[in-house]
Amino acid sequence: MTDNLCPKCDKELSWNGRYECESCNAAYLKVGYCPKCESELEKLQACGAANYFCNSCNELQSKSKVRFEFKPIS
Repeated sequence: MTDNLCPKCDKELSWNGRYECESCNAAYLKVGYCPKCESELEKLQACGAANYFCNSCNELQSKSKVRFEFKPIS
């Protein structure tokens, strides 16, 4: 089961360099928000691992606690 569902139709999004919904013909960005202050997080990737950093709190945030949202690409 995936957590990458279309916010409009709840069907699974495909990955083609960006998240896309074939049913809605829409593209999305996956954005993470800090569990403490709700600021948008910066994604840091190194050696195959992804970490999320909050510039407001000035600390790393656990991926399991981050709230993700799909924002449409215009």
